[in-house]
Amino acid sequence: MDIEKKVWEVLCSEESIKGRLNELGTQLTQDYKEKKLYVISLLKGSFIFAADLVREIKTPVKVNFITTSSYGHSLESTGSVKIVADIEDDLTGYDVLVVDDITDSGLTMKYVIDHLKKKNAASVKSCVLLDKPERRQVKIEPDYVGFTIPDKFVVGYGLNYGDYYRNIPYVFAVTDQDRI
Repeated sequence: MDIEKKVWEVLCSEESIKGRLNELGTQLTQDYKEKKLYVISLLKGSFIFAADLVREIKTPVKVNFITTSSYGHSLESTGSVKIVADIEDDLTGYDVLVVDDITDSGLTMKYVIDHLKKKNAASVKSCVLLDKPERRQVKIEPDYVGFTIPDKFVVGYGLNYGDYYRNIPYVFAVTDQDRI
């Protein structure tokens, strides 16, 4: 796979992602300055976004991870969400921010938020790099959004296709899947 020779539709450039991360970090720092912030990154897709995001937050933050599964190796969600690896911590008194790479159907985010609310958090909000509202199947809107994008299959900056391309520093739409 020679990724440098592929031509894709870039939706979010490396520079625009860095700029938006700075804006989100500033906003989150302000919104959580008097609170006990606990960031929970949904693996695997959000690990790059979450790492870059927490570096932009200038208030103490605790970080942990939950692994969910809803896509497998498919291009679309299966519609069934399961938690593969959960957190063990008591969330009492924490303001939880769930960080994910993308909200499309909304099924994963809704499932995780409902799950975390049962763990006695002071609040549970969501932050996503990408929001694809055209695909929403449940009533949920992310609290913080990096970019709203059209209904296209996207890859890069943590998002994968067949377990590859997470390391690309920008987000692109796959326009010819046979060429990947």
